[in-house]
Amino acid sequence: MKAIKRSLVAFFLLLVITARADEGMWLPLFLQQLNEKQMKSMGMKISASDIYNINKGSLKDAIVSLGGFCTGEVISEQGLILTNHHCGFDAIQNHSTLERNYIRDGFWARNKGEEIPNPGLFVTFIVRIEEVTKSALAGVTQGMTEQERQSAIDKNIAALRSGVKREAYQDYFVRSFFEGNQYFLFVTETYKDVRLVGAPPSAIGNFGKDTDNWMWPRHTGDFSMFRIYAGTDNKPAEFSENNVPYKPKKALSISLDGMKEGDFTMVFGFPGRTTQYLHSAAVEQIVKVNDPAKIAIRDKALGVIDGFMRRDEQIKIQYAAKYASISNSWKKWQGEVLGLTSTNAVAKKKAYAAEFQKRVNANPAFKEQYGTLLGDLEAAYQELNKYGLARDYYTETISRIEAFALGSRINSLAGIKQKNGDKAFKDAVPKTIETLGELYKEYSPAVDKKLFEVLMQKFTNDQPEEFLAPELLTLVKSYQSDFAKMADDFYTNVDLLNNGPKVLANLKANPDLVLMANDLNKANQLFLQLNSHYASTVTKKLSGIQARVNQLQRTYMKAQMEVMKEKKFYPDANSTLRVTYGNVKGYQPRDAVKFDFYTYLDGVMDKYKPGDYEFDVPEKLRTLYKNKDFGQYGKNGKMPVCFIAMNHTTGGNSGSPALDANGNLVGLNFDRAWEGTMSDINYDPSICRNIMVDIRYVLFIVDKYAGAGHLVQEMKLVRAGKK
Repeated sequence: MKAIKRSLVAFFLLLVITARADEGMWLPLFLQQLNEKQMKSMGMKISASDIYNINKGSLKDAIVSLGGFCTGEVISEQGLILTNHHCGFDAIQNHSTLERNYIRDGFWARNKGEEIPNPGLFVTFIVRIEEVTKSALAGVTQGMTEQERQSAIDKNIAALRSGVKREAYQDYFVRSFFEGNQYFLFVTETYKDVRLVGAPPSAIGNFGKDTDNWMWPRHTGDFSMFRIYAGTDNKPAEFSENNVPYKPKKALSISLDGMKEGDFTMVFGFPGRTTQYLHSAAVEQIVKVNDPAKIAIRDKALGVIDGFMRRDEQIKIQYAAKYASISNSWKKWQGEVLGLTSTNAVAKKKAYAAEFQKRVNANPAFKEQYGTLLGDLEAAYQELNKYGLARDYYTETISRIEAFALGSRINSLAGIKQKNGDKAFKDAVPKTIETLGELYKEYSPAVDKKLFEVLMQKFTNDQPEEFLAPELLTLVKSYQSDFAKMADDFYTNVDLLNNGPKVLANLKANPDLVLMANDLNKANQLFLQLNSHYASTVTKKLSGIQARVNQLQRTYMKAQMEVMKEKKFYPDANSTLRVTYGNVKGYQPRDAVKFDFYTYLDGVMDKYKPGDYEFDVPEKLRTLYKNKDFGQYGKNGKMPVCFIAMNHTTGGNSGSPALDANGNLVGLNFDRAWEGTMSDINYDPSICRNIMVDIRYVLFIVDKYAGAGHLVQEMKLVRAGKK
């Protein structure tokens, strides 16, 4: 029995330590060195130089960071780009009104003259990537504090500017990798004239909404289209009527072949943030403390907003993007807890740490350097526990109540006057008017008052008294814990919270009047008290502990790479360009439940509920389905909608192209399966799946549903594996 047990432990550790074929977010410049052989063994037919090349057009030249929050890809020689519907949603919402509701009805420009500018939206291309670790860490010593270390690195990076080879219209940034053990420089080109070209109605682009979010099977046409415009020299330029469609170095070819189970897939994009190399204590806190607290608070917020949105179309438009944003993480965290628990992630992390410690103890040099490292990390995380929970309660609550945000904007204006004088104050007023104007567009006093009532009650009742401002406790006592009465009192006859046009007019005519009114604003007074107490009881403690955790985690990362030599390490995501690859495959999330890898339009019709907020289906789409009018995009009398694969993705990969073995566009990444959302922390091939819209469904909606075939004519469509 002992021998069997030892064999099982050894096998388990081998699974934990060995890099999996499907796991990883890899820097494209190292694919030839680290990944090409494995990728070809999995079915890839192109070379690493076809993916990343600085001397000729390659796939990287068709990939853009959209606004710094999503990914997009160039799909025509006229600068047409494809991304997700939810990535373009803010732009779609900004152009929507009750009379011209693009959220509900969709939008399609019939020609380039109808394409809509989006001030502030930009796309960024990566020109090249270079390692600059030696320069970034010059003069950095082990004895430095975290603040001293970062200050030295910042100065080193600033000094790089004069030596970076780039054109006048190009820029660069430097990012740390492997917890600050390596640094890479990215030379970029950013285009600021990006226009909305098309988006399906939300009944297609967000079909299933909250119920289906993070779920598989999925039937969502989550896409939208924009176009990049450039100066007449094809260089980046500010918006101008004289700008012309951008001519790319590379536009993706689009395959109409579809995918089979086992086919190679690759996702190319800008994943936001992962933490794959955490200590087990950190993962345990996420599962048992942090995620449950954030889920509970957002539960309350979503319940309030949803109730209003279902009763009022204007509020539905105002709060659509906010609701989606709150809901997205709320549901993701639930899946994360489920996945981490069902795959025994904490136990795996502990087993990995035990093997690491065993190897450290067996090597005198390692033992001297890293002998107490794991114990120190665990102690630091235990100390962090209660402060991390207080942080989550504070940030989740304060950020949901917009009365605090409105008051804070006026506080900032008052601070400018106090610190920099009347001229600076006068100069800052127009920007404040602009910022408040944007906030008021998506604000309802009734909704916010209810949020204040519900969330402040939870904030007060669910936390230790040490993290509650004394003024709050006094206030609650004076209202006899009647938070509804408190909310009524706080919001009644307060212009800042009820009369946006009047506040904006007063800021123009007499801004001092607005400042004085804000000083008497009870909600703002409470916000200042909460903020002050949080700074003294949480921030001060948390920053010191976090700095120690950061230093220990950086050392742990370095130590893992030295001690676990057989493991192929990839850097955590940090919103830089990455390649992830795998194969198309279904999965079995739990007993007696097995999911196929494709969904079809049949499933959309199965879910159809006339007039339903989430599952209504436009009449024209129902007619196309009834007539089987799928054009060249259907297959065997069916219309493919979505498929899944084992690509390791995360937030920021939304809108990323899914590419086949030949580098052709076959789908659009938009989500992960709910049970596998824990892949940010612990990738497990048994349940981690990324979800993609089949490109044929995108083209079908553009062509047959929207009648925008002129856009399809811009694209290069291929079949039978051609490039």
